[in-house]
Amino acid sequence: MSKTASQTESSPRTFDAALAELESCVRRLEAGGLNLTDAVVAFERGVTLQQECQELLDATERRIEELTPPPPTSA
Repeated sequence: MSKTASQTESSPRTFDAALAELESCVRRLEAGGLNLTDAVVAFERGVTLQQECQELLDATERRIEELTPPPPTSA
């Protein structure tokens, strides 16, 4: 059950969607039974999704830092 190139390259729009797809890739790999080609495709997609999740988390952290006022300085 391999995906088309456009499905593999498309990115989920939300962190939750990316994480859910990543978890699905992990379950497929852990379950075994994939042929080598499908296992490599699932692994590659998992790496891409992990990177995307990390980028979304980093962007969220930056946004929170921008919205949070700095602590008062004691002088």
